[in-house]
Amino acid sequence: MTISTIKARRWLQTLTLALAAGISGALFAGDHDGDRILPPVDNAKWRAECGSCHLLYHPALLPERSWSKIMSGLERHFGENAKLDAATQQEIAEFLATHAADRSANRRAQKIALSTQAGQVPLRITETAYFIRKHGEIRDDVWQRKAIGGKANCTACHADAEKGNFDERAIRVPR
Repeated sequence: MTISTIKARRWLQTLTLALAAGISGALFAGDHDGDRILPPVDNAKWRAECGSCHLLYHPALLPERSWSKIMSGLERHFGENAKLDAATQQEIAEFLATHAADRSANRRAQKIALSTQAGQVPLRITETAYFIRKHGEIRDDVWQRKAIGGKANCTACHADAEKGNFDERAIRVPR
């Protein structure tokens, strides 16, 4: 074998190994977005009724028992009367329950569910241990910035929050 043939074979072996490592890395790495991005969900009544007043909070941000309690008290929904007709309320409640944190296979949703102890029924996402752990280092004055306006305004820092995207690499904290 000539030196150029040996070099060509080594180059081909190196290239093959690099490609194999890249492909197997991609295959075995799993869905890393599953830890950062909640699965897409949609319901026309949820979008119309809930989205007409506030951000469409992804159902996987709270456990089923929280959504159940929220939906059962719509006549006093955080200081507002958000009462719906029975059929619409039932459809939205079932949608939220189906996609709640404790009923999701998504890793982020599971972390949210596990952060909520069995007896706890948080009515606000900001009350979950998961939210507190992820946002605990944020000072009160940052939450009060005009461009943020409080902890409930997810889209101030997470532009794609309504799509379930809370990837830390995409966070932009307004000044």
